[in-house]
Amino acid sequence: MRVRFTREADSMAEAGEVTGLDQAQVKKAVLALQAFLKTKSTSDSLFLDETQQISLLFTLWKIPSKAQTIRIPLPHGQRPDTDEVCLFTRDEPNMTSEQTQRFYKKLLEEKGVKNISEIIPYKVLKTEYKPHEAKRRLLGNFDMFLSDDRVRRLLTSHLGKHFYQRKREPLCVNMLSKHLARDIHGVIQGTNLKVTNKGCCCMARVGHAGMTADEVTENIEAAFQTVAAKLRTKSPVIKLIHIKSQTSGALPIYTSDLNHLSVLDEAEKQAQAARQEAAAKKQAKKNKAAEEKKSAVTGGEIPQLVPIATPSKKPKLEKAPKPAAAKKGRKGKKAPNKMTKTSGKTESKGKRRVPKVK
Repeated sequence: MRVRFTREADSMAEAGEVTGLDQAQVKKAVLALQAFLKTKSTSDSLFLDETQQISLLFTLWKIPSKAQTIRIPLPHGQRPDTDEVCLFTRDEPNMTSEQTQRFYKKLLEEKGVKNISEIIPYKVLKTEYKPHEAKRRLLGNFDMFLSDDRVRRLLTSHLGKHFYQRKREPLCVNMLSKHLARDIHGVIQGTNLKVTNKGCCCMARVGHAGMTADEVTENIEAAFQTVAAKLRTKSPVIKLIHIKSQTSGALPIYTSDLNHLSVLDEAEKQAQAARQEAAAKKQAKKNKAAEEKKSAVTGGEIPQLVPIATPSKKPKLEKAPKPAAAKKGRKGKKAPNKMTKTSGKTESKGKRRVPKVK
């Protein structure tokens, strides 16, 4: 079964930005990995462990600036039928928890969904799985978790940190979809690639040890084309791709050209030039705004500065001549002498002399 490329992948391949995988090299790596898993299973146990995951390890040229989750549809299911799947649903109005469980079980049977092992309403999750040990037990009992998209945002505070540390958080499903069986099957048998901004490596599960080499090869090609088309980068960013299991080493299946380095350098130079141009425009805009503000305050043109002269001393004002009558009146009245005043005071203050009698 050949994988159909998306339009974005075709356009990128035509532009020479993404080169396809070498199918022969991929198949050789898959056969070598399966041979390793078989030898290990015969030495440790009698049967091949189908739960052994086969994953793709992507190494990027550059750490992305933003985190991204890419949902990858696969042509062949990458989970065995023995996997236990749990579904979190919302609480239906005017129904108890048991009635809600029966309602959704009947809905899934009518739509033809057979791979859901347990249905847990939101109210049951809040009450029965509140203790820490109950959450750990819930995490260990199931291989995958799905969630009704109407309550997905409410589950974060009730699941606990272990779901997110082990990357087992629930995946959203639209329970009102007309093609519910197809959507649930695509979510369960598909895979996700979580591209973080904390490192240059990310991993996606593409198969298990019980699949044939051709099925794993087709899943790998589909995952590569989807990731190359949906990565939010302006330049080719995939550097290396390895295939590995949980217990094996990593086998290389793709190596990008060193020409990508020149493309990345050119893109970095263009981005730096754009940043400098934006900064210059911003500074010019600020200067223009400052000039307009100054002209608005001064009312147009800025006046020239004129030196201010130092003020001279004020001339003394001449006293107006007094009238003659006032002068004569003052002359008629003699002012008492200071000496007489003082003498009179001294005499009054001194003792009275009594004449001597002979």
